[in-house]
Amino acid sequence: MAEVFVNRKGARRIRDGHLWIYKSDVQRVEAAGGDIVSVFDEARNFVGKAFYSDASEISLRFLTTKDENIDRNFLAARIRQSIRRRASLGEIRFGNFTVSNATNARRLFYSEADLIPSLILDDYNGVLVLQTLTQGTDKLKTLFVEIFVEELKPKAIVERNDVLVRRRENLPLMSGLIYGESPEEFTVTQNGLNFMVAPFAGQKTGAFLDQSENHFAIRKFARGDALDCFTFNGGFALNLAEVCKSVLALDISEEAIAVANRNASLNNIHNVEFRAANVFDALREFETEGRRFDTIVLDPPAFVKNRSALKSAMRGYKEINLRALKLLNPSGILVSCSCSFHVSESMLQEVIEDSARDAKRRLHLLEKRMQASDHPSLLGVPESSYLKCLIFEIIGEGISRQK
Repeated sequence: MAEVFVNRKGARRIRDGHLWIYKSDVQRVEAAGGDIVSVFDEARNFVGKAFYSDASEISLRFLTTKDENIDRNFLAARIRQSIRRRASLGEIRFGNFTVSNATNARRLFYSEADLIPSLILDDYNGVLVLQTLTQGTDKLKTLFVEIFVEELKPKAIVERNDVLVRRRENLPLMSGLIYGESPEEFTVTQNGLNFMVAPFAGQKTGAFLDQSENHFAIRKFARGDALDCFTFNGGFALNLAEVCKSVLALDISEEAIAVANRNASLNNIHNVEFRAANVFDALREFETEGRRFDTIVLDPPAFVKNRSALKSAMRGYKEINLRALKLLNPSGILVSCSCSFHVSESMLQEVIEDSARDAKRRLHLLEKRMQASDHPSLLGVPESSYLKCLIFEIIGEGISRQK
């Protein structure tokens, strides 16, 4: 029996609801990397069963706090539960907008939030994209593939284990087809719009599924001439186009802009201009030119990967939000997002409040949003909740601020 003994601090963390124990709280190990282990505290009280890693700072990722067998039936039951939870997500309602069967692309299994840590599975219209991000799930990859084939009967399963987090587990980076047949790229539907997906080479597992509901939600607020910053494949821009007079969408990647233009053509949308540009430079130029917009979306990549970079990241968030507020017309709409886990919702809101004071604008906070409901947040594991999306409207008189 593979066993790991942990100190009181580590055991308390699990009993308080988290699923991780760090290397610094491990006292003795009688296991190999990737094993499923029984975990005990200092008094030999049973804590639970977990994946053990001999490389990562996160040594233990828990599967259960019960003394039960972690076998094929256990894992298949967890996967079936996760799939059933997604079955009710076919219809989306926001205000006066309703789209039925609006998407055939969604996350089916979300790691800790679905109680098999480090296992991710996304479904792109029958092409499944799999990630096994730690020694524990990677060791069971063949078994997971068998379960997914049995439960979902997919067209194909693509492995996207080319993410840097695997290096912390001393695992190789790899990607490719591991079951069935799949084209290099194809279209999927989100919120009634068509998008190109490249599961072998696209960002993340092929697309940013976590923003899909936020893409649609802004339709009830957006108006007039819109600016979409960090557009990537045009997810926000094409939804803005449905309700706005015009949309200018910016991204520094020429490749992303090319894909976004293809997505606009797929949907016969002609009121969006996609432009390759550095967003920071473009916002400064628009301010100098006196250009104004009625709606601005800010959806930057993660500015902060760890706490040591937090201070500089907050300066970046401050700059783009301040400049956006200066570019908005009276009654303008600001949609400000952050996918950085280390930037909390309250921190993002504080940056926007400070930006509003500097821009002499008053704001209504219209809505707070998070990642899509197929990326659920597990209470007790704050790391499972990372995406923030705040929607504001400029109101009334400006603020007079003395220096």
